[in-house]
Amino acid sequence: MNLEKTVTIYHVESSYSTLAPFHPSEFYFEYPFTEAKNQQANVVYHAIRESFHLLSLDIEHYDTPKWNPLGIFINPGDHVLLKPNLIRESHLIKPNEWEQVITHPSIIRAVLDYIFIALKGKGKVTIADGPQTDSDFEEIVRRTHLDKVVEFFKSKGLDICLLDLRRDRWLQKDGVTYRRVHLPGDPSGYVIIHLDRDSEFIRYPLSGRFYGADYDMAETAKYHVDEKHAYVLCRTPLDADVLINLPKMKTHKKTGVTLSLKNMVGINGYRNCLPHHTVGTPDEGGDEFPSAKVSNKLQSRAIVGFKKMLVASGNQGGVVSRMIMKAGRLIFGDTSEVIRSGNWYGNDTTWRMVLDLNKALFYYEGSGNRRTKPLRYMTIVDGIIAGEGNGPVAVDAKACGVVIAGFNPVAVDTVSAAIMGFDYKKIPMIANAWKIKDLPLVDFFEEDIRCHSNVELWNGSLDDLHKAPHLGFQPHFGWNNHIERRPVK
Repeated sequence: MNLEKTVTIYHVESSYSTLAPFHPSEFYFEYPFTEAKNQQANVVYHAIRESFHLLSLDIEHYDTPKWNPLGIFINPGDHVLLKPNLIRESHLIKPNEWEQVITHPSIIRAVLDYIFIALKGKGKVTIADGPQTDSDFEEIVRRTHLDKVVEFFKSKGLDICLLDLRRDRWLQKDGVTYRRVHLPGDPSGYVIIHLDRDSEFIRYPLSGRFYGADYDMAETAKYHVDEKHAYVLCRTPLDADVLINLPKMKTHKKTGVTLSLKNMVGINGYRNCLPHHTVGTPDEGGDEFPSAKVSNKLQSRAIVGFKKMLVASGNQGGVVSRMIMKAGRLIFGDTSEVIRSGNWYGNDTTWRMVLDLNKALFYYEGSGNRRTKPLRYMTIVDGIIAGEGNGPVAVDAKACGVVIAGFNPVAVDTVSAAIMGFDYKKIPMIANAWKIKDLPLVDFFEEDIRCHSNVELWNGSLDDLHKAPHLGFQPHFGWNNHIERRPVK
């Protein structure tokens, strides 16, 4: 079996265990601990285990005490980094909901058990992410009980830590940032990776018109102008020997979906170096809005002017600023209801940034130099309870009961999109990932993908998968009727 070309799709009941630290509820010969079984069903643990089995990892020892599925690419003494999607502590509008927004901790726990087996008492593990700037990391940890997971493994002698990679947190009121709180950030520091002519933006003529994640567009322009295209990245992910990507299966307003590729946004160290859209209407070369209506042109100029005022005033969270923001929503509509800020299928900016970040991960070390040896990488998508609609942080819960795994992010995202009911060729982030010539992310073709599943109809080639039933995800409203596959009869 060619592991790079293999993607597994395991289907189970759509439920998570709620009892931390999420022990398995069944006996397994290879289980490395003596703790009593979870008294609550833990189908996720079983799904992770069987995903490794479907990949034929260490198949000769399967169902024996010697089974070590991750030993194929994790060696004793390695530093393993787990990159979940911990974007926000809860749903944007429904504060009591979070399971459809972030990677569930029971996924992390199950993977950790097999990392523990592979390391054989030597090496270390880091669980790390850079959540959304306005997120409360402590609340994320409290809700998910990730602290209990970490403490359990520490009690077993594992060198493990949990990191918030952000350098600051933005405190907001009425959608306006009023204060920035400094955070410790990545203890290994940060590095500027210069992709320059290897960037996906090198063939994009609109440098200098990018909006990043902050009010100051001039800062974004410092990193992306002419043939200069650079990113501030965290050293810890780049210096890890092994990276296991644990994304959440969701729809996304700027990229259509958020899966393995998009999850790498969390390894950046400075949000404002990340272009999110290009200012202006389509006739001006921008992707801020889907049409060139006069109202959109006026809105675009008003937004740019407002943000320049905020930067110049130095009082970005003042009462006047919030009043202007509120008035703008009343006049032009809220982004939960109207399309702006590049939140539509015509966004030609964000996918380039996402692919650039993946290039940086796969080809550069924390020193800023090119890798002397390849990164060992795996991705496992949490689609047990996924998110559809207004993604990534206001998604509706969708019970899917799937875990999708593989060793190449482009292949895994292609299969995941198909399972969701989308045409990957209509999702620029995935479609263009297959076409990269400079610092490629995949060295085979779509038709080479082989799917292995406990669902008979999901076995075979990508073409076979496209003919099979899918989960029928509802896209973000800015992507409606543009990326969906025709229903399978």
